[in-house]
Amino acid sequence: MKKTMGARTSFKNINMYANRGMTLEADLKASNDYYLVNDIAVIYKKPTPITISKVNYPSRLEAVIKEGYFKTPSTTDYNGVYKGKYIDFEAKETKLKTSFPLSNIHQHQIRHLKQIYNHGGIGFLIVRFTVINKTFLLPIESLLKFLEENTRKSIPLSYFEENGYIIKDKYNPRVDYLEVLDNLYFGGNV
Repeated sequence: MKKTMGARTSFKNINMYANRGMTLEADLKASNDYYLVNDIAVIYKKPTPITISKVNYPSRLEAVIKEGYFKTPSTTDYNGVYKGKYIDFEAKETKLKTSFPLSNIHQHQIRHLKQIYNHGGIGFLIVRFTVINKTFLLPIESLLKFLEENTRKSIPLSYFEENGYIIKDKYNPRVDYLEVLDNLYFGGNV
């Protein structure tokens, strides 16, 4: 017997962005693939450095890693080259509606982005507020300014709105952060 939906079935609880919060990494991968295939930029997600300590190795095809640990703290998630400039960034998501917890980014990552900036590269954060479906690019300069001027444990959404740049959702590339970089660093208009 074939089941059909009754007239009383409600769709009001279905949220078209329900899984959006878990897709920033996938969206960035698709965007970076688009940039690479179209010869716009070369940007990759950095692998996390892991040392494998135990492997179950019955055969080459059946090898399974049983235990491992992080070799060193990784720096940031992504790096590459765009228009002759080195770029480096960290991508984060938050389910909070009004702020981004600073505990989501580590001190060594902030130091790393500052070093990139000090050596002429472009460093930034991409932060997605999943519940309100807004994605921002926050330049390292703005992040450092916030940290110098505040003792808060989170960055308010209003700071992103005033000092960051919204990244519009698109079909391709999905997260066009290079459009923001064009406007900020390569003579475009923000």
